[in-house]
Amino acid sequence: MRVVKVEIFDIHMESAPVWHPIILRATTDEGISGVGEVGLAYGVGHSAGVGMARNLAESFLLGADPFRSERLWDAMFRESFWARGGGPVVYGGMSAIDTAMWDIKGKALGLPVYQLLGGKTNEALRTYASQIQFGWGPETIMAVEPEQYAEEARKAVADGYDCVKVDPVMYSPEGGRDTRPLRGLLTPHQLGCFRDRVAAIREAVGPDVDIILEIHSHLTAGAAIQLGRIWEPFNCLFYEEPVHYMNDGLHDLVARRVDIPTAAGERIYTRWGYRPYFEKQAITLIQPDLGLVGGLTEGKKICDYAHVYDVLVQVHVCGSPVATAAALHLETVIPNFGIHEHHTRALKPDNIALCTTNLQPVDGVFTVPEGPGLGVELNEDVVQRSPCLVLEA
Repeated sequence: MRVVKVEIFDIHMESAPVWHPIILRATTDEGISGVGEVGLAYGVGHSAGVGMARNLAESFLLGADPFRSERLWDAMFRESFWARGGGPVVYGGMSAIDTAMWDIKGKALGLPVYQLLGGKTNEALRTYASQIQFGWGPETIMAVEPEQYAEEARKAVADGYDCVKVDPVMYSPEGGRDTRPLRGLLTPHQLGCFRDRVAAIREAVGPDVDIILEIHSHLTAGAAIQLGRIWEPFNCLFYEEPVHYMNDGLHDLVARRVDIPTAAGERIYTRWGYRPYFEKQAITLIQPDLGLVGGLTEGKKICDYAHVYDVLVQVHVCGSPVATAAALHLETVIPNFGIHEHHTRALKPDNIALCTTNLQPVDGVFTVPEGPGLGVELNEDVVQRSPCLVLEA
């Protein structure tokens, strides 16, 4: 079996111009196709992700045997030059290719990917409602007032979730999205606003619903400690990305000064990137993105590495249904699974329409797709509306 065709879809959505899932589909000479995703649907960089996926496909994927996925991964790592320095673009391209190979292997064998990774350890996957500051439901909002945060949390709980995630600092007290005022110690006005938003959520959902605080690395270490201590009384589950990743000692500093378990990982790449965080035991729960960390091959290794340090895993999921499916297959296997992320983008009709299967949890619990491979297929009528690169052997 050999890969003879590669399609790379740079998804454009009129309803969400800043949202660009990048989906790669590889097809073999036996007519079996597999899909993977470059994890650059948000932020700046989707065009670079498309270009890297193309270059890697031209250099390594066309003509490759999908069943030799470990060899393919190692070739991309050693021979692309850039992978041995790292970064989201090169690892994003590698991730999409690697996950597509697992999808092909599963389909060729008539087995779901989780069976190839070791079989189920977790039958049911506890799931949380992610990024409620954008609104929980089909419409997008910008939550500013505490009552807005409370209302979106109530919607998630009404849908059956017993855990919600929020970024309480993304929007300023006045409603803007300029994060520059966060770069320093925070003022009493800022501290009061950000405290009140979390307090409103806790009051709305009661003591038995978990809250995850997501900060998107906006804060300095000093501000992260200020806010963490203010939020400690609300008994939050995790304090995610309080600081950036360019100095791994910052996560260690915050973890030791704040009495909330820390989480991070969507901007850490490969097992080598995770090493200093594990060795310092600075993170309680890691969040590798399978569209950026090196795909399922590398993702499984990172999860096993984390298990050595009693670190839990929640795969970071912020992409198309392809990303959701890949995460579910890995999370159902690993013994150190913590919780699954269901992003508010996954509720939006245009994102759901990218695949023929609508992956949604039931009462806040997910189960893994049982079909061969990843268990999802692209919706041709939808994905073909976006730009697509086609490469053939």
